[in-house]
Amino acid sequence: MSEHPRPLPALHWDADRYARDARFVADMAGPVVALLAPQPGERILDLGCGDGALAAQLVAAGARVVGVDSAPEMVTAARQRGIDAHLVNGEALTFLAEFDAVFSNAALHWMQRPVAVIEGVRQALRPGGRFVAELGGEGNIATIVAALSAALTARGVEPSSALPWYFPSSATYRALLEAAGFAVSEIALHRRPTPVAAGATGWLDTFAGGIFAVLPEGERATARAEVIACIAPSRPASEGPWMADYVRLRFRAVLPDAAASPS
Repeated sequence: MSEHPRPLPALHWDADRYARDARFVADMAGPVVALLAPQPGERILDLGCGDGALAAQLVAAGARVVGVDSAPEMVTAARQRGIDAHLVNGEALTFLAEFDAVFSNAALHWMQRPVAVIEGVRQALRPGGRFVAELGGEGNIATIVAALSAALTARGVEPSSALPWYFPSSATYRALLEAAGFAVSEIALHRRPTPVAAGATGWLDTFAGGIFAVLPEGERATARAEVIACIAPSRPASEGPWMADYVRLRFRAVLPDAAASPS
């Protein structure tokens, strides 16, 4: 299967903003870390390690962790935590049979070439190794996607040329994993409405601010205000923090010994 990723605006991450407004990403990763069940002495690749918060948990569990991320700002932040982190494109991994497990949280949906990602993971794993991850799944942030799509369309921009996410169904991702030779032991979508203390504005600025760069500079502020009005209608603060309509796809797949052998 060949992949032809669409050209998208470059992503720029602010590590300080991420630490301040997006810490919930790591804080809510307990289920996928439990599914990984890291063991002392294991060599684990953290694919899309971000600022290294979860890699540090894996190290604390006794694993030997290598983190990779495509954002220089995040790699720097991870290294400041003491993580062995490297600037690597997740769609072009070059590791060869080096890891007992590949782990990823909230990163795979930023990678537009899933076949290339999975092939790189397959090559990185030792025989019998496991691939455990959680990503945005089908229906993830549907309200936000709809609002962004409407704002872009109204200004003559095709949403698929600007929205950077890949949110697959469980059936689609299972088929990709199995086509690469993985045995899928668990895969399911989990609806997880997520409170965001920074509110809709903080979420948008952290995860989607770059999308508006496709618009003329004079139109960006208006488009952003339209999106915020759609996803965060006025309500009393007593009702609690704004909720993002997250749907997560969580899976565990194992590479059988035969699949890891040279053909």
